[in-house]
Amino acid sequence: MERTPYRCVPVTGHNLGDLEAFARAYGKFGYCSCMRWRLPSSRFGEAGRGGRAAELAGLVRAGTPVGVLAYLGPEVVGWCSVAPRETHAAVLASRTIQRIAGDEVWLVACFFLVPRVRGTGLTRVLLDAACEYAARSGARVVEAYPWPGGASYRFMGTRELYRAAGFADVPVAEGCRPVVRRTVSW
Repeated sequence: MERTPYRCVPVTGHNLGDLEAFARAYGKFGYCSCMRWRLPSSRFGEAGRGGRAAELAGLVRAGTPVGVLAYLGPEVVGWCSVAPRETHAAVLASRTIQRIAGDEVWLVACFFLVPRVRGTGLTRVLLDAACEYAARSGARVVEAYPWPGGASYRFMGTRELYRAAGFADVPVAEGCRPVVRRTVSW
């Protein structure tokens, strides 16, 4: 395995302050706080920016998996949202994301990298760390919904990223978002 200057760590109560500081420092991440797919749409809108950040912190304090942070030295420079599928109410309710059968399915919903480390391979490092974390936590499958094109949803990753990491396309109904999956084990 290639050496990387990054260290990836699951978010827990121990490093929640690092996640909160990251959200404050990077407004685009802080706007959503990776709650878009976790909260029903109406609750997401009602919560507002501060409420969404508080919801994410509450999940961490409750011991719910939320994701992985990437550090470069002491600084947080990246994030990957990875958690059990059942913790994503908006995904479960979506008419455009087809629910594929399976137990112990975790999903990757988002990446956010600070601008100066974009294009360095960190997204792939985070994805590998997310899959490892999911496997260690009992996942059998990691699922994602890659960017289908257009200006929105680039934060969800590309098919090329997922394919390079061993994910395979899953057939879905016409009009649905692409779904990719990878079997994991620990």
